[in-house]
Amino acid sequence: MTVDYGTRTGTTMLAIEDIHVYYGNIAAVKGLSLKVDNGEIVTLLGSNGAGKSTTLRTISGLLRPRKGHVVFENQRLDGVAAHDVVARGIAQSPEGRRIFPRMTVSENLDLGAFLRRDRTEIAADKESVLELFPRLRERITQKAGTLSGGEQQMLAVARALMARPKLLLLDEPSMGLAPVLVDLIFDTIARIREQGTTVLLVEQNALAALRVADRAYVLESGTLKLAGPATELAKDPEIVKAYLGG
Repeated sequence: MTVDYGTRTGTTMLAIEDIHVYYGNIAAVKGLSLKVDNGEIVTLLGSNGAGKSTTLRTISGLLRPRKGHVVFENQRLDGVAAHDVVARGIAQSPEGRRIFPRMTVSENLDLGAFLRRDRTEIAADKESVLELFPRLRERITQKAGTLSGGEQQMLAVARALMARPKLLLLDEPSMGLAPVLVDLIFDTIARIREQGTTVLLVEQNALAALRVADRAYVLESGTLKLAGPATELAKDPEIVKAYLGG
């Protein structure tokens, strides 16, 4: 399958080419192709079990496709170890946050930069993420496990940004958050893109995701069902009925 839709820049950063991913004998992703261009926010939509998180884990090197390729900046990623994927410029904020609860906010942020050696720039990036998430600055010495759900989500995103990624993978960043915090998270995602980071977003809150994204892909049972500009998919009757409560 060839995927080619209008984009902001026309320069492809990530290309997934006909990947098939399995858990044992169960196919979770079946022949998926998509691309993310430099400077975009692209969102993956779909119900539970559609293959969205599996796709992100495959990009991150946590899973390996049985068939197909993952290409990042013209280099194959399938078969590359997860830490090398981070070193090449991809970082993920995982579903469920996965922060280190017994460590402080500051220590969690430092771990995000674990592979980096540019100490001066690390300090500058830490200041930048604290400007992006001022609540974290207020709680910088607090144990991460004592933060609210929204604050933990902010920390998970901030920790991923500390790797200074070219491509940020976000897995369900609004899950379990109050509406006011959902708005804050998506406003922040837009700001992250404005600061130069490309974003691939997995999200069940389709309305919020389509408002912030340039393009969207809709997965169903591991296969691609629909794809196109986010503004057009937001008007698609199938999308409205299935995901937007129409």
